[in-house]
Amino acid sequence: MADLLTHVVPAATLDRFIADIFAAGGCARDEAERIAFHLMGANLTGHDSHGVIRTPRYMLWLKEGKVLAGQSLTVVVDSPTHAVVDGNFGFGQTIGPLAVDLGIAKAKSNGMSIIALRHSGHIGRIGDWAERAAAQGLVSIHFVNVSQGELVAPYGGVDRRFSTNPFCIGLPASGNEATLLLDFATSLVAEGKVLVASNGGKPVPPGSLITPDGTLSADPATLYGPLTPSGPRDAAMGDGALRTFGDHKGSGLAFMCEILAGVLTGGGTSGPIEGGKRGRISNGMFSIYLDPGHFGATGFAAEAAAYARYVKAARPAVPGVDVLVPGEPEAHTRAQRLAHGVPLQRDTWQALLATARDVGVPAP
Repeated sequence: MADLLTHVVPAATLDRFIADIFAAGGCARDEAERIAFHLMGANLTGHDSHGVIRTPRYMLWLKEGKVLAGQSLTVVVDSPTHAVVDGNFGFGQTIGPLAVDLGIAKAKSNGMSIIALRHSGHIGRIGDWAERAAAQGLVSIHFVNVSQGELVAPYGGVDRRFSTNPFCIGLPASGNEATLLLDFATSLVAEGKVLVASNGGKPVPPGSLITPDGTLSADPATLYGPLTPSGPRDAAMGDGALRTFGDHKGSGLAFMCEILAGVLTGGGTSGPIEGGKRGRISNGMFSIYLDPGHFGATGFAAEAAAYARYVKAARPAVPGVDVLVPGEPEAHTRAQRLAHGVPLQRDTWQALLATARDVGVPAP
């Protein structure tokens, strides 16, 4: 325990514990381990909002039938260069790799591909999927939304209209260098970061949220309603909203994520929510895969890496503080947490223990 509010758990121990929970909850062992692997991957890269903190919520959705174990893709439309696929509300950590691997195969054969995925369970950290494509030498671009997942107010408004709508671009790495990866929510902070803050973790920046009367807020209760320690967090209980980053720019990008990932995939937009009561949510993801070799860019990865080094060589605005390129913070955090363990807020750890007890899994 690093302090009174934080536990530090060895990565291998935490990975096994999370896999045991999902296996005991009704997932086949291979799926349980896959879910744990990807949740852990988010924690290891510093994206705790998409990591093991999601376990209690996933288990509740599994129990309620809002996410289904053991699912696969249904191909709705298929061609050599594109496909529309349905995730059948399976775990995103199972559906995501299947959709990405289909896009990789098509792009390698034809130079480029587009995969329109709908009805996936929470698909997790989008950087995982860009890194998967980058490992195969491909550039990938991803637009994501959440059907029935309104959480974010548009620029100039206070009512929820968007989900957090991540946008991601990944580039293949050169040699042993880290993947160049841009991965961010179009909300000022991801919903999961509010979840982390509500459990005693890092506070969200001032003005990340907005109340119905237009007051800016950093209080997680704005989104979740009254908070209880280790208790469930349900955004339906709050009356406020997240805000988009960059004023009109983030709001515009969030809108386009809804159109591409929600409308073009056929999965549906974040709203309107009929009767004001949110039912089963699902992710849509519109992904573009490009093979640099088919564009004649045979030295693409090396040239991109060289440019990254040139950018990093810029004189720092603050002496002694490095200029960073996309993906570099995640690589540093992964190395540190693999070596020293994964920090978890006390309430997050207690919620994990309670979830484990519910399915008969002993604490590590």
